[in-house]
Amino acid sequence: MLSRGALRAHLLAAGLAGPVATTREASLRSYRLFAARDPRATLGLDPERTWAEPDLLALMADRCGVSGDPAHVSGHDVIDPERTLSGLDAFAGRLAAIAERRGTVLFGTGHPHRLLAFYASLADAMSAVGCLVLTPAQGRCVDITTRFGVRTYTLDYVRGVAMVREPGARSAGCETGVHSHSPLPVRAALEAVAESGDPLPELVVGDHGWVCGAGQLGFEAIGLADTDDPALFVGEAEGRVSVTVPLDDAVRSDYYRPLTRYVLNRACLSQ
Repeated sequence: MLSRGALRAHLLAAGLAGPVATTREASLRSYRLFAARDPRATLGLDPERTWAEPDLLALMADRCGVSGDPAHVSGHDVIDPERTLSGLDAFAGRLAAIAERRGTVLFGTGHPHRLLAFYASLADAMSAVGCLVLTPAQGRCVDITTRFGVRTYTLDYVRGVAMVREPGARSAGCETGVHSHSPLPVRAALEAVAESGDPLPELVVGDHGWVCGAGQLGFEAIGLADTDDPALFVGEAEGRVSVTVPLDDAVRSDYYRPLTRYVLNRACLSQ
């Protein structure tokens, strides 16, 4: 069992919390875009209230531990490791509740290069206790607007975790996908579930548009978010996202393994 203290030390050593690689400039830019309701920052969430930049900065200081000083405009951002640990505890609690009743879960990520193994281990554990891990709309094409124009991607699954790929990118053993903030993949997946008559997910687990897109449609959603992802924290504040765990979402994939062990232990899902 990985202790809370040991995990706290790992969070700081790996740059998952404490000073993180995400820059203050990137975070403040995201807050400006979200305040303007730019879809690149809202990630599928339609906020109920008006969120001005000072409101977002105050929220992120409260939920993540970033500096609340508007004069602090450069350098690396900071995440309070205690907030990360509390978020992981709550995250594990929601997984445990679904596992106890052998519920239905959908996993998806916009960070497949970094977070796929984290989610896949959780999906394996949930499946092992009798949960239904959904894999709807596999192979469906999704048109996503990017800075290069509209691109067509393919929805795919690896070990029960959804992602989008470049067309034709899949090969034997290939686990790479496209970095995406879009809510369109989760909408396509949920539409396919509804069309199939399979049980709808009781919980959606992921990041970026997977969480915000599902939460906006009324599904319980939990996920991970960096300091430049205010949408998930706004969704949590407004009650459409159940749990948002603040951490750097782009460190080496193996740095998330201790978090996986901690969550599985806390959720009583260790095998």
